[in-house]
Amino acid sequence: MKGVLELSGGRNYEIAATPGAVAAPPPVPAVSLVALARIVGLAFLGGLLLNLMPCVFPVLFLKGLALCRSGTKGRRELCAHGLVYAAGILVSFWVLVAVLLGLRAAGATLGWGFQFQSPVFLFLLSGLFFLLGLSLAGQFEIGISLTSAGGSLAAKQGYAGSFFTGVLAVVVATPCTAPFMGVAIGYALAQPAAVTFAVFTALALGLAAPYVVLTLQPAWTRLLPRPGVWMDVLKQAVSLFMFGTVIWLTWVVAQAYGAALLAVLLSSFLLLAVAGWFLGRWPAKRWATVVAVIILAGFVFVSVAAPKKLGTAAEAAMPAASPTAQATWQPWSADAVQRALAAGQPVFVDFTASWCLSCQVNERVALDQPQVMQAFQAAHVVLLKADWTRQDPAITETLAALGRSGVPVYALYTPGQSDPELLPQVLTPGIVMNALSKLPQRTTPASGDSSNQP
Repeated sequence: MKGVLELSGGRNYEIAATPGAVAAPPPVPAVSLVALARIVGLAFLGGLLLNLMPCVFPVLFLKGLALCRSGTKGRRELCAHGLVYAAGILVSFWVLVAVLLGLRAAGATLGWGFQFQSPVFLFLLSGLFFLLGLSLAGQFEIGISLTSAGGSLAAKQGYAGSFFTGVLAVVVATPCTAPFMGVAIGYALAQPAAVTFAVFTALALGLAAPYVVLTLQPAWTRLLPRPGVWMDVLKQAVSLFMFGTVIWLTWVVAQAYGAALLAVLLSSFLLLAVAGWFLGRWPAKRWATVVAVIILAGFVFVSVAAPKKLGTAAEAAMPAASPTAQATWQPWSADAVQRALAAGQPVFVDFTASWCLSCQVNERVALDQPQVMQAFQAAHVVLLKADWTRQDPAITETLAALGRSGVPVYALYTPGQSDPELLPQVLTPGIVMNALSKLPQRTTPASGDSSNQP
């Protein structure tokens, strides 16, 4: 049995009643210049708002340190740093999009933020932030290459640091989907490559714009305090945000792959601490640098080998439902949606992931609130959680059919309507309850009706 999902714009997609069976979308229509201009504008706004998302905060603090040191730089050098930072963001977005389109062309089903579905990537990224935290806390001075400038060599390192910080901003920003980004990304990935790159270029420019504007207006930076001893205190304070990011990443590993991989990751942090100790204890000794590099190579080896050895077993041992999908929330499947709608029950689907901070905030601020859960129960809504923490082709295809390519996505299905209502990516209890109030009233629940049984 097949249903038809009609999206805005008049496009219809067939959805099979079997779990995860979503038919491929029809050929992409011709690109409208008006629609493209609108999407590019949304992408730029989404990039601007991305600077306010919690996943980008650690990198913003790094740039804050750089701005506080800007009093020692000339206007031309300051502008150059801003442009190099923007170049790092642009190049990183282009590389990510090229990889994503290339893998999709090869037959892979991937969406935005796909790299966070790899335990190897999570290992390496958490190790990077752990090292940055150790450096900012004062164990060794590798962090100086990100924020300082002074002779010719230091200036080169400073430009490299600006570029690297732009790369890092993109890496940590990909698990977040700011308002306006969902529509832009979903549209872009369904269009020809040239349009896709145009949209993501606008997104990158929006992310880079605030810092670039500050560097192009040096007078504004004079409002910042002058460099001094207090900078060391600020660096140590910033390290707390780095370690907080490490805690989040290790939690993601534990949620997705279990305690075995978590134990390996925590143990590997000891290797990084030893490497940092060698760099800090003997900063000018080549042999100490060699030892640190060997230890870091060992960490990279563990990051690649451990998930391959333990990841499959850990995944098999994990329960089918997400740890947060208990009692009320049930695991998503296309078949569960069809069964509930056939029984006359509305369905609310939370497309989420452990590595998506916006998802976690929305769940705690809105979806898990008592008044919202009571409204779900009163409306006899079936609650399904589509956990995209690990790669799931069925979820990826369904997101594409909804015109999205990443999480969070919140879809409210109503019996008799083929087009679900997509709620905003930033939720409040009022937004959810307002959507539920529009559902048709049911006087008598169906036999065996329960809001937690799809």
